[in-house]
Amino acid sequence: MDSLGSLAVFVQVAQTRSFTAAARVLGVSSSAVGKSIARMEERLGVRSFHRSTRSITLTGEGALFLERSRRILLEIEAAERELTDARVAPRGKLRISVPQVRGLLMPVLSDFMRAYPDIELDVDFSDRMVDVIEEGFDAVIRTGKPEDSRLMARHLGHYQLVLVATPGYFQQHGTPLLPQHLSGHACLRHKFCATGQLEPWPLRRALDEVEPTLRTPLVSTTIESLNHVVHEGLGIACLPDYMVHQAVREGRLQRVLDDYLEHRGSFWMLWPSSRHASAKLRVFIDHMCAQLFPAGAVV
Repeated sequence: MDSLGSLAVFVQVAQTRSFTAAARVLGVSSSAVGKSIARMEERLGVRSFHRSTRSITLTGEGALFLERSRRILLEIEAAERELTDARVAPRGKLRISVPQVRGLLMPVLSDFMRAYPDIELDVDFSDRMVDVIEEGFDAVIRTGKPEDSRLMARHLGHYQLVLVATPGYFQQHGTPLLPQHLSGHACLRHKFCATGQLEPWPLRRALDEVEPTLRTPLVSTTIESLNHVVHEGLGIACLPDYMVHQAVREGRLQRVLDDYLEHRGSFWMLWPSSRHASAKLRVFIDHMCAQLFPAGAVV
């Protein structure tokens, strides 16, 4: 057998801990497996297995070689699948998890469905930090810088938090000109579902300046509910600019205290680094990167 074939034999023996079982999987004789391992060990000048009448175990050198051999075979498998995928239209189920910002995501997901009708989307709307690998997601979209070394990441776009209310609310209650003025207003607050803590409003203050005490007639674990209530003229909310930019442009909402806000957030696409990026996953990643925050879009 050639070197690549020897790698496949070696990995199979390491996984089954048996020449006979490996031969059965590979469809060859036990003697052929034994000879392949012997030639490989002779070529490398090391023993890869400890052999006894009852068991086969990896040597220290064999364990190191196994790790690299698996990576090589996975890369070859991935290359072969890429060539195969290139000949057929993307299809199959794609399981994804995305934040609960339907207004931002659903138009882009709907366009994806029209562009790729043979791909079945299984969408989990959740703000919790899902375990991408353990829970079996093909990809997730999340805010914040990714820190999991097991995941590949691609940046989707930036957003900012802004303070908004209706012009009618400001006519009735006054327009805050300084962060301290917020203490006299109805402040609609977002609460993190996982921790139960209120999301801080990113207000810039002097070192000796006390954070204003905010009156909160509504606390919610979803920002979409805050968006609904703020449109009803019931208070001031801190919301992402992509959620309110149309209402601000049309005059239905008004931004305040822009000069006192310090925030810049990011959306990221994450997927398992150990998983071959299938055609359906590649087109999904490319679509979301191009359409979620298109170049030149005004927010």
